[in-house]
Amino acid sequence: MYNEGARKSGETSIDGLCSSKLRGSEHRLTFVPAGRAYREWHETASSAQVTFLYFDPAALHKSDDSAAWLAPRIYFEDPLVWETASKLKKAIESAETNCAPYLEALCGVLAHELSRSDHDVVREPAAVSRGGLAGWQKRVVVEYVEGHLGEQVCLLKLAELVRLSVHHFCRAFKKSFGIPAYQYQVQRRMEFAKLRLADRAVSITDIALSLGYAQTSSFSSAFRKATGWTPTDYRRGFE
Repeated sequence: MYNEGARKSGETSIDGLCSSKLRGSEHRLTFVPAGRAYREWHETASSAQVTFLYFDPAALHKSDDSAAWLAPRIYFEDPLVWETASKLKKAIESAETNCAPYLEALCGVLAHELSRSDHDVVREPAAVSRGGLAGWQKRVVVEYVEGHLGEQVCLLKLAELVRLSVHHFCRAFKKSFGIPAYQYQVQRRMEFAKLRLADRAVSITDIALSLGYAQTSSFSSAFRKATGWTPTDYRRGFE
């Protein structure tokens, strides 16, 4: 459970899945089935809090037959799973001697919700939903953009990732996010730049280069257009 925080850089991977370099992690979850190799590293951009909950696989399988095929998932969002996991966390931290039956019940509920969540992922439609992107398509696009902030990601690549034509992708993306895909990429770059500017040990030139700008002046112009501040003036605000 990623309770709070963001990372400047990092990667989360589970054998058999594409790794994630998503930077914003608050209220996201990662599920690692027993026997799967799991690796994660963070260079944090702010105060971070992560909770690890470990389950006896037999307890999950006993709770619900459908839990036998629980699949690994990285950085996913699910309000029901989050709420149940939070209840487990609070119950464990309370250290009450008579809470074992409650913990066992929560474990059963969590197994059911994880199983339901897996079914939802499998059944999500590949087509555009109500004019916008489907849930899995939004996740794929966001994770790819976050992992390639230092590059100019072409629309064709993003459209291919979600199995849509460029025309339909552009229309669906704007419907889902409220802005065009290119503008979204610029926004994410500038948000990442703000995090880096808070660290005075990193030069503005290095920040510009890390975001794919060949010239510091180009980065400064884009940052000022997006925020109303020059990078130097924004950094002074942390003094």
